[in-house]
Parts: sequence; structure tokens; C-alpha cells
Amino acid sequence: MATLHIEHGITDFGTWKAAFDRFAPKRAEAGVTGCRIHLVADDPGWIVLQLDFPSVAAAEGFRTFLETRVWASPEAAPGLKGSARARVLVDPPAG
Repeated sequence: MATLHIEHGITDFGTWKAAFDRFAPKRAEAGVTGCRIHLVADDPGWIVLQLDFPSVAAAEGFRTFLETRVWASPEAAPGLKGSARARVLVDPPAG
């Protein structure tokens, strides 16, 4: 399993969430198996999103999709403020 950990500023949660919801079919196509959305307690203009995937390759592929097709276009990413940072996380080895 791999997790795509995303952090970025938002201008308005409602606007951001509506755009996020429109991409539900793309997340399903990409193999997302779980999703967690968090607002930072002392900064409601900052969001942390974690998307779970069955593999590192699937997470990296979706990150590329976000970088080239979503975040590159203000029309596709309303509510996004500034640049997003996305990293693929994996579980540490046992032991």
C-alpha cells in the first residue's frame, strides 16, 4: 500500500470540496482505496489530504495527473491557493 500525502493552501473549503468531489470518478479510476481530508486546526486555510493506493506506481501516477492536469489549471482547481506539495508515503519495513 502507498499513500499520496498532499498539502496546500485553500481559499475556501466549500469551493475546494466541490472541485474535489467532481474528480471522484478519476480517483476511482486511479485505484484510490481510502481518503482522509483534514484542515489544520490553527490554519483553516490549509488542507492535508491523504489518498491510499494499492501500489507506489498507482500513487505516483495519480500525483502526475494532479500536477499536470488539475493543479496546472485554475479552472480545474478552484479554491487552490499557491502550490501544492505531494509526496508518496509507504509503511516502514517490519522489525
